Amino acid sequence: MDDAIAALTTREGWRAEGGAARVHYAGATDDDRYAVEYYADAERVVYWRVPADGATATPVPRANVPDPLRRRVRRDLEAADVDPAVEERSV
Repeated sequence: MDDAIAALTTREGWRAEGGAARVHYAGATDDDRYAVEYYADAERVVYWRVPADGATATPVPRANVPDPLRRRVRRDLEAADVDPAVEERSV
């Protein structure tokens, strides 16, 4: 397992899935459900909106992701010794 992924799994909610680490976030409403994935090889973060009805998740542009979630992801990346600027890189 990649060191960055292993380090992220020590943070609240993160788990390893192959070459990625993933965390789920539930906000104040059913519309605020996200899955966040960090891909170590590509050094990229992808945000997915997860519908409450179980429909297929869809990628979300960073501009549409709540700031508190983006800040949390950057903090978790930094705590895992990953440059938090990777959160801002486009896919």
